[in-house]
Amino acid sequence: MRTYLITTVLFGGLTLLVVGCTDHYRVTDPMSGKSYYTTKVDNAGRGGAVKIKDEKSGSIVTLQSSEVKTISEEEYEAAMVVNAPVQPAPVPPAAVRSATPPAGPAQP
Repeated sequence: MRTYLITTVLFGGLTLLVVGCTDHYRVTDPMSGKSYYTTKVDNAGRGGAVKIKDEKSGSIVTLQSSEVKTISEEEYEAAMVVNAPVQPAPVPPAAVRSATPPAGPAQP
């Protein structure tokens, strides 16, 4: 019974250690200033280039020059919300728009 308890505690501790160790990165392209957010950075094998999956867009991005910074999970989550793509407001059809121009200043 004691062996079972020790095994369970060790396995539970290792599970928490592995699950809690996901690193979050902000990868910035110094030429454009655009930032990408990811949990994995791969060496692309071409003179220091990195290959990442931008978690926001789902795109695979390869950067020849980049700045990679480890960030907190809170900063990562905030970036996912703040930098979420914004849908433009729909433009009403021409028939709904007003046909009369806005009133201007009165002429004397």
